[in-house]
Parts: sequence; structure tokens; C-alpha cells
Amino acid sequence: MAKKSWIERNNKKQATADRYAEQRAKLKAEGDYVGLTMLPRNASPTRVVNRCELTGRRRGYLRRFHMSRIAFRELANQGMIPGVTKSSW
Repeated sequence: MAKKSWIERNNKKQATADRYAEQRAKLKAEGDYVGLTMLPRNASPTRVVNRCELTGRRRGYLRRFHMSRIAFRELANQGMIPGVTKSSW
């Protein structure tokens, strides 16, 4: 489990990026790169990290399921994820 402070920091970055998304798009369309530098650093969506919704882990993130590989494997083995079965050959 990731530290609560890391998860909250990431949520704060996401909120800031959402708040400035429209303004960033307008400045980019105008080509005003000086105006873009005046915005807060966390207004950039690339600063937001994909994190597992269950554990907060950022490494081994599976985009399709919005969780880390470890959480995915545990839930898949329990049969909690629809349409996912363990393969064997």
C-alpha cells in the first residue's frame, strides 16, 4: 500500500490539472508558450501518475483495469474480474 500522502498528492495534482485544462488548451491553441509557463507546474496533465485504485501502487499499472499487476492477479485468481480466466496450455 502506498503512503496516503503520495496518493493525496497525486489527487491534488489531478484536481489542478483538471482546473487548468481549458485554460491550457486555449493558450496552446494561441501558441502563447510564455503564458503556459506562468501556469502552475502541476497544471500539466503529464505530472499526474497512474496509480492503482486499490493499493495506490504506481509501478506495474495496467491501464485497462486501473490497477497494479499484483492487485489484478489476486482478484483474477479469486474470479472477481469478469471475463478474465487463468490460461493453461
